[in-house]
Amino acid sequence: MLIYLSFLAPALLLVVWAQIKVKSSYARAAEIPACMSGAAAAREMLHRSGLYDIDIEQVPGLLSDHYDPRHKTLRLSQDVYHGKSLAAVGIAAHEVGHAIQDARNYLPLVVRNVAVPAASFGSNASLILLMIGAMFQPLAPFIWVGIILFGVVVFFQIVNLPVEFDASARAKAQLVEQGIVNDQELAQVSKVLSAAAMTYVAATLQSVLTLAYYAMIFLGRRR
Repeated sequence: MLIYLSFLAPALLLVVWAQIKVKSSYARAAEIPACMSGAAAAREMLHRSGLYDIDIEQVPGLLSDHYDPRHKTLRLSQDVYHGKSLAAVGIAAHEVGHAIQDARNYLPLVVRNVAVPAASFGSNASLILLMIGAMFQPLAPFIWVGIILFGVVVFFQIVNLPVEFDASARAKAQLVEQGIVNDQELAQVSKVLSAAAMTYVAATLQSVLTLAYYAMIFLGRRR
C-alpha cells in the first residue's frame, strides 16, 4: 500500500490542490453578482445557439451540474440554477457548452459517450479481476484482463479532457458575445472553469499512474 501511495503521490497532491482551488475560486466568484441567474443565462445561451428543445432542470447537491445527452437535459444544482453570480453563470455556461457540443456532433464528445458503458464496467470489474488473478495462480491471466479493462477507464478520461476544455472555451466565448459578462468579469469566470478543469486533469493523471502501477506489478510477478 505504501508503495502504491508513493507511486500515486503526484496525482494525489494535484487532486487535493485542484479541489481546494475549485472551492476557493467558486466561493470568490459566488460573491460577485451577475445580471441574471444561472438558469436564465443557460436558457438565453441555448436559444442564441438555436437549441430550443433542451430542458433545464434543478437537481440537488453542490456542484452536481451536468448535461445529460441521452435526455437532452441540462441539470443545474440549486445554487447555480437560482444564483445570480459569476460562479453560477459560469458553471451554467459550461454545461451549455456540452449541449452545443452534442448538437454539433463534436467528435471527442461522441467518442466519450460511446465509451461510457465500457468505462463504467471497466471501473467496477477491473479491480475484482486483478484481485482474483493475484490470489489464484491458475487465474493469473485475469490480471491482464483487469489491466485492459482499467485501460478503458483511462482512455475514457483522456478523451474527456478535450471535451471539458472545449466546453469551457465555448462557454467563455458565449458569455462575452451575448453580453452576460464583460471582459473583467470573464477573468473571474475563467478562474472557476480553469480550476474545475484541473480536477479532470488530476483524475486522469491518477488513473494513468494507477494503470502504470498495475502493469509494473504484473510484469514484476511474471519475472
